[in-house]
Amino acid sequence: MNKADPLSTQELNFLSETFRLLGDPSRLRILLHCEEGPKSVTDISETLELSQSLVSHHLRLLRGARLVTRVRHSKQMFYEISDQHVGDVLLDMLSHVREEREGVAERDASVQHS
Repeated sequence: MNKADPLSTQELNFLSETFRLLGDPSRLRILLHCEEGPKSVTDISETLELSQSLVSHHLRLLRGARLVTRVRHSKQMFYEISDQHVGDVLLDMLSHVREEREGVAERDASVQHS
């Protein structure tokens, strides 16, 4: 798809819903954790200090939006970022946020030294 191509109503609605899902801090934490590689619900729950039922609920929503996929290893399910595009968006936005935060800190420091 070319960036200049107009979005269909369906594409626009899907994109809007995707960003709405990304607006929840717990879901963002889960996605960033899964970006490192496949994770089990137990691992996600323990590492992020969230209940397993909450993690499962968020993963169901994220799977529905095709942001994560699940992979079976033996009897256990593992979740990972669905593709490189999702990981790139997350890491690019994280970089943007950190860059902005560092810029504010540098401006504050220069004001204090003036």
